[in-house]
Amino acid sequence: MLVLVAACSRPAPRREEARAPAPVAAGTAPSDAAPDARSLAIVDAPIRWTDERARLTLEYRRRHSDPDARDLTIEPHVIVLHYTDGGSAAATRGYFDNVRIEAGRKDLARAGAVNVSAHFLVDRDGTIYRLQPETRFARHCIGLNHIAIGIENVGDADRYPLTDAQVDADAALVRDLVARYPITHLFGHYEVMKLRDSPLFVERDPAYRNDKPDPGERFMAAVRERVADLELHGL
Repeated sequence: MLVLVAACSRPAPRREEARAPAPVAAGTAPSDAAPDARSLAIVDAPIRWTDERARLTLEYRRRHSDPDARDLTIEPHVIVLHYTDGGSAAATRGYFDNVRIEAGRKDLARAGAVNVSAHFLVDRDGTIYRLQPETRFARHCIGLNHIAIGIENVGDADRYPLTDAQVDADAALVRDLVARYPITHLFGHYEVMKLRDSPLFVERDPAYRNDKPDPGERFMAAVRERVADLELHGL
């Protein structure tokens, strides 16, 4: 079980780390200890789930994806990789526990009351936490939430660059998910707005868009290199 520290708003407060893992370098070989789909260890750390959160999530789904939706079940075909923009897994996990989006995130708050979340959280040492079922609709990626599994990686592009351990873990998790679901596409969050003319992209509000940098081209290139044999589609 993930041990929580005081929750915070995303992005999490940046704090000094005594020993940061090595940043990822595109083109490096997987470590000898890298997990694969046969030996993957996933820690269950479910986010807070309430009747209110279920209701708000369904309202969001109806507003942005499917006005006739009656439940929160999705069939995942896409995996979207993110970073948290902070250095603490516990703080991110604690933030996702909040049922409602904070008022300070005005653009997101205008689009719906339910808080953002993801399905998985990968810590800097490669530990994988499952936050909610992969087949539950989650608010993590405009336009793809109706078919996408979201994987958050603890880190950012500056003080906490993503690590080789996270590359290995993400690649192993992608393999595991491809083995269990009809996954056809793998994207970084920064690539999603380029899909606006794709049939994959469904957003009923034409003004609801954003521009995200995560998790970065280098990280995506490194993960894609490790799962190239799966022949997942990108842009």
